[in-house]
Amino acid sequence: MKIITGSPGTGKHTIAKLISSKLNLEIIDINKIAISNGVFEKNNGTLDVDVYKLKKIINKMDSENSILVGHLAPYVISPKNVEMAVVLRKSPYKLQSTYKKRRYSSKKSLENIGSEILGIVHHDTVHEFGREKTFQIDTTDKSIYATVKKVESIFKGNRTEDNVDWLQLVLKKGDMRRFFPY
Repeated sequence: MKIITGSPGTGKHTIAKLISSKLNLEIIDINKIAISNGVFEKNNGTLDVDVYKLKKIINKMDSENSILVGHLAPYVISPKNVEMAVVLRKSPYKLQSTYKKRRYSSKKSLENIGSEILGIVHHDTVHEFGREKTFQIDTTDKSIYATVKKVESIFKGNRTEDNVDWLQLVLKKGDMRRFFPY
């Protein structure tokens, strides 16, 4: 199984739809599976997913010729089922405006931006699936077409990826308190 993951707002679903069409792969959408199977609770406007129950459901699915898409990917799929994983990354400055358009609460925005700055999804993906199977792409200034082309290239065996370090960028700009006010 191929995976597209990353923080909310990085372009996962948009890219997965286009890649699945180009490479004739089925999309397995983590969010849709969680909702359709009722393995979540609503909590202050967000959905808290029971990743243990979701992992049992997803690992029973036929995963050949498919893309698993969602930010919870590193927590819900067995490493033995993973061929490769692409982590989409985006500048915290761009994510801030994305979350504002989506009407995320301030708390939810800061949690997601903080996670992106610290590279949590990338770290957890490498930890779960291994460095040799994990690649990251900075989508900040790439067009959808360029991102699709890069993901497709990785899925076809090109092992190049972007170097992403938002923490250094935020430190350089002196914006730690902006994103980590507590």
